[in-house]
Amino acid sequence: MSITSLDGKRFAEMVIQGANNLAVNAKMVDALNVFPVPDGDTGTNMNLSMTSGAKEVKNNVQEHIGKVGAALSKGLLMGARGNSGVILSQLFRGFSKAIEAKSSLTAKEFAQAFEAGVETAYKAVMKPVEGTILTVAKEAAKKGVQTAQKSDDIIAVMEEVLKEAKASLKRTPDLLPVLKEVGVVDSGGQGLVCVYEGFLAQLKGEELPNLPAEMPSLDEMVNAEHHKSVQGFMNTEDIVYGYCTEIMVRFEKEKTDKYPFNETTFRNDLSKYGDSLLVISDDEVAKVHIHSEQPGEVISYGQRYGSLIKIKVENMRQQHSEIVGTQTPLVSDKQPKEQQEYGIVTVSMGSGIAELFKSIGAHAVIEGGQTMNPSTEDIVKAVKQVNAKKVFILPNNKNIIMAAQQAADVTDEEIHVIPSKTVPQGLAALLAFNPSTDAKSNEAAMNDALGHVKSGQITFAVRDTQIDGLDIEKDDFMGISEGKIIVKNKDKGKAAEELLAQMLNSESEILTIIYGEDVTEEEVNNLTQFVEENYGDVEIELHNGKQPLYSYIFSIE
Repeated sequence: MSITSLDGKRFAEMVIQGANNLAVNAKMVDALNVFPVPDGDTGTNMNLSMTSGAKEVKNNVQEHIGKVGAALSKGLLMGARGNSGVILSQLFRGFSKAIEAKSSLTAKEFAQAFEAGVETAYKAVMKPVEGTILTVAKEAAKKGVQTAQKSDDIIAVMEEVLKEAKASLKRTPDLLPVLKEVGVVDSGGQGLVCVYEGFLAQLKGEELPNLPAEMPSLDEMVNAEHHKSVQGFMNTEDIVYGYCTEIMVRFEKEKTDKYPFNETTFRNDLSKYGDSLLVISDDEVAKVHIHSEQPGEVISYGQRYGSLIKIKVENMRQQHSEIVGTQTPLVSDKQPKEQQEYGIVTVSMGSGIAELFKSIGAHAVIEGGQTMNPSTEDIVKAVKQVNAKKVFILPNNKNIIMAAQQAADVTDEEIHVIPSKTVPQGLAALLAFNPSTDAKSNEAAMNDALGHVKSGQITFAVRDTQIDGLDIEKDDFMGISEGKIIVKNKDKGKAAEELLAQMLNSESEILTIIYGEDVTEEEVNNLTQFVEENYGDVEIELHNGKQPLYSYIFSIE
C-alpha cells in the first residue's frame, strides 16, 4: 500500500488519531519529567494543546489540506499550554503555513512542511536547547526530506519520520546531561513521538492500542467552559448572559430542505444570542451549548432545522452565587467599565496567593501553575478582561512564559511580559510597578526587581531518583533554591529549616513565608520560632497562600 497524495480529510483523521494517541499516553509523558517534582506536566500540557487543535480540525474537515492545516494551527495556538505545548503549536504553525495554499500534498511537500515547522519552532524559542522536542522534530524532519527525495510514497516518508523521531528521542540523554543523570528521555520529545505514531497508524489504516472511542463529550467541554466562563471570570452581578442553555436538534428533511444545515452558518447565527457557544453536529443531530439571556430564541432557532430531543436551561446567576465562595476562580476581579491606562495580569496557584497579588495591584489573576498551566487563550481572555491600553503579564512559572509571549503576539493590546519564574519574583516585580511612570520605565524596573529576590520552595518527591548529587526517595520533602534541589528530608519542618539555613545570610532583611494547604498552624509557628531564634534581625512576613503541592514558598530580600 502506498499513498502519493494527501488531502485534507485524511490529514484531519491523522491529526485526530495523533491527538488521541497522545491523550492515552499523557500520564506516561508526565512521568518523564526530569525532576521528581510536578514541574510542568509536559504530557498534560501537550495533550490539552493537541486536543484543542484536533477539536478545531474536527469542526473544519474538508478536502483542501491547507484549510485543515489552518484550523489545526488556530486550535493549537489558542490551546497551547506550557513550553512543550507552545513549541508543539509552533511546529504545526510552520507546517500549516507551508501548506496553506495547497489543496493536497505530495510526499516531497509533506516532508518539506515538517521542516518548515521546525524552522518556525526554533525561531519561537529564544534560547533553543538541544536534547528536547526541538531536536527530535528537527532530526525527524530532516530524515523525512531525505526519504522524499527517493520515494513519492507519503507512508514511507511518515515511517522514516517516526523511526528517526524515536531514534532521536533515545539520543536526548546524550545531549541534555540532566536527562542522563535521572535516566529518562525528553518528555516533550516523547509527546511528539506519540503524535507521529498516531499519524502513521492512520495512514496505514492501523489501530493503536487503548485509543478512546471519540473526542471528549459535549458535557466534558461544557464543564470546562463553565469553570472558565462562569465561576471565574466575573462576580455574580456581572454575569451578562445568565442562562446556560443546551439543546439537541434531530434534523428533519422537510425543514432542512427549507433551511439547509451548515454548521458554520448555524454557529454564526447562534453567536448573536450569547457567548460560550459550543456546537457539535453530525449527519443526524446538532448539539448546542450557549450562555444566553434569550434561551427561548435559541430554542426557536434550533427548531428551524428539526425536532428538539433535549432541552436544558439553568439559571447561572443562582448557581454562581451558591458556589463562588468555595471555588478558586480561573480569573478573579471584574473588568473595569472604562479602559484603563495600565493593567496587570498574573498567574498564581492557591486562593491565598491570588488575594495577595490582588491586594498589591493585580487586576486579573489566572489560576494556574504546576498542575494546570493556563493556555494562550486563557491569558488572552485575561488581557481582554482587564481592559487596559498597556498590560503587564507576570507568568510566575518558567513553564508559562512562552504561552504568555505567544498571547502577546495574538492580541492588539500593548503587552509587556515580565519573565517571572516564581511567585516571589512576581510579587517583587508587581511591587516595583509605578502607574505614574511610562511603560518602558516600568518594564525596566520590574525586570530589575526579579534579580533582587531569592526564591525557595518546599515540595515533595513523586518518585525515587538521584539528581544534583542527592539520593531522593518518593515522598521525601525537598528544598529548592532558584530551581535547584539543595536539601531533602523525610520531615517537612526540618526540610524547611535546612533550606532557610542555606538561603539566609547576614544581608537578609525580609523573609516572606507563604504556606500551603498542607501546613498546620503548629508547623508555621515552629518554623517562625526557628527563624526568630537563629536570625533575629530578619523581619518575617506570613501569608496563607493555600497553594497545593508546595508546603512553603520563601522570598528573601
